[in-house]
Amino acid sequence: MSEQSSYLTKNGFMHLREELNYLLKVDRPRVVKDVSWAASNGDRSENGDYIYGKKRLRQIDSRVKYLLTAIEDSKIIDPLEQENKDKVFFGATVEYEDLNTNQINQIQIVGVPEVDPKENKISWLSPLSKAILGKKVGEIVSYESPSGQKEIEIMSIIYR
Repeated sequence: MSEQSSYLTKNGFMHLREELNYLLKVDRPRVVKDVSWAASNGDRSENGDYIYGKKRLRQIDSRVKYLLTAIEDSKIIDPLEQENKDKVFFGATVEYEDLNTNQINQIQIVGVPEVDPKENKISWLSPLSKAILGKKVGEIVSYESPSGQKEIEIMSIIYR
């Protein structure tokens, strides 16, 4: 099991399975049908629909392979089942204050395949996650971020 795909939240696992199901049952069959139609039109070397379709099939197959590996190699963790809810562990949603800027931020610690900056989901392997794992509300933590040394205070820990 590779370190980078060894954990998934229960919700993350379900999203990956939904994406895999969509690719296999909806997207791939549609593209195969389009490629088959394009191939029936004759010369494939200058057939844009055929060339694009084959490229799209390779992309889908690559993503399917990745999803299968991520799902198979992962340990599924349900944050709601965390027994020690007063500390930061995998799956926790953590609100913290950046003591350099006084800005309040919220992140959820998730598996690598689940990372989504728009949703404030960060990898359990990130510098911030590594710095706060095992910490409690009120603790001040220093860590090295890509933009330099940061100091934060943990404001709340939620498991959902």
